[in-house]
Amino acid sequence: MLFSSVTFLYAFLPVVLVGYALLPRQARNLWLLLTSVVFYAFGEPRWVVLLLLCALSGWCFGLLMERFRGGRGAKIALACGLILDLGLLAFFKYADFLAETVNALTGAAVPLPGIPLPLGISFFTFQAMSYLIDVYRGTARAERSLISFATFLCLFPQLVAGPIVRYTDVSAELRSRTSTWETTAEGLRRFVCGLAKKVLLANALGELCAIFRDSGDKSVAFYWLYAAAFSLQIYFDFSGYSDMAIGLGRIMGFRFPENFNYPYISASITEFWRRWHMTLSGWFRDYVYIPLGGSRVSRGRWAVNLAAVWLLTGLWHGAAWNFVLWGGLYGVLLVAEKFWLGGLISRLGPVVPRLYVALVTMLGFVLFNADGLSGVRADLSGLFGAGGLPLWSGETGYYFSSYAILLVLALVGATPWPRRLYRRLEHCRVTAVVEPVVLTAVLVLCTAALVDGSFNPFLYFRF
Repeated sequence: MLFSSVTFLYAFLPVVLVGYALLPRQARNLWLLLTSVVFYAFGEPRWVVLLLLCALSGWCFGLLMERFRGGRGAKIALACGLILDLGLLAFFKYADFLAETVNALTGAAVPLPGIPLPLGISFFTFQAMSYLIDVYRGTARAERSLISFATFLCLFPQLVAGPIVRYTDVSAELRSRTSTWETTAEGLRRFVCGLAKKVLLANALGELCAIFRDSGDKSVAFYWLYAAAFSLQIYFDFSGYSDMAIGLGRIMGFRFPENFNYPYISASITEFWRRWHMTLSGWFRDYVYIPLGGSRVSRGRWAVNLAAVWLLTGLWHGAAWNFVLWGGLYGVLLVAEKFWLGGLISRLGPVVPRLYVALVTMLGFVLFNADGLSGVRADLSGLFGAGGLPLWSGETGYYFSSYAILLVLALVGATPWPRRLYRRLEHCRVTAVVEPVVLTAVLVLCTAALVDGSFNPFLYFRF
């Protein structure tokens, strides 16, 4: 069930919020758990048992580590929990990829399992693993209540697409939280803004990308238009979904971590990844990069650590070689920036570094969205005019002019300028009157777009 769907907006969510408001506080976690299971079952009924197994096992292993803290039993419990979570992720997400790779390299005929990928498995297994590691390290106490722990892992706002919420982020709120008119208004504002990002910007940009894929009149300029459109689509798609999740959390009294901080204003790739999908970057930093030694090692080992983290980051996003190349690209650039490239770029003024980041991210997202290695070759060839591709075509001009206003709005929306304007209006106390009207109009416009159109994908459901 997509947040950006009429069913969610006008059936599921009202029932959840009304029930949440009417129930006593001690029953609210159970209500959220039950409705989250219903939410997950709506899209993946066959894998509800898998989700609940992950919750039950994480709770049990956490208690065992608390019981045997400092001893061998705690290590065994941690190892068993991590093996289970990683095993589930590896089996469901990477079994086909491994079999295809073996077949391609050896000429064997290993059958592909062909098991559908459970929704959100990359997110909820990472949340479960972070909990187990934190309990083992002693930075979190094991949760005694199965209902509270299962609520943490299954909570529907962040269940299938993040942000990746750690137990330490919400442990106090699982026990006691309050919702006020102010937090509810804040949450509703954030949710509607995220919905607008998704429906009015990402979906429209996605239509342009789909038109490009189906076009028989491609040109070099059309390839670059597609690269720009997809880079903006995935930003508004994912950041919009994160905004909706954070907003829903605020309505219910939770404070989820931020996931995006205007990444396209970055002046380096290092800065970009401090601003893009911040909860994933933080997860790999704290649970992979630092345990490997981080930067407190020799320069050669430091480079290996960065490369390992970014290859894993690529694989986390998808089980295909284009994702490996995508992660490898960023690994190479981050190593280069740490050693010499960063200093060179920073001396080129404020504009050139941002153009460099824009070029790299567009090329990166072309890799990200390619259809395997053959798609990578075709898309990169098109960007650079290989095979006699024309620089311009009539179709390119038509769609460039048709989507020019949308692209400009998306570019402006990807900067802090709209927020700064809002802060100025808020300071002048204009928003108290205007904001409810504007948000209501935006919600109506999004609803009309959802009712009228059928193009409503969510890119990160693939992961």
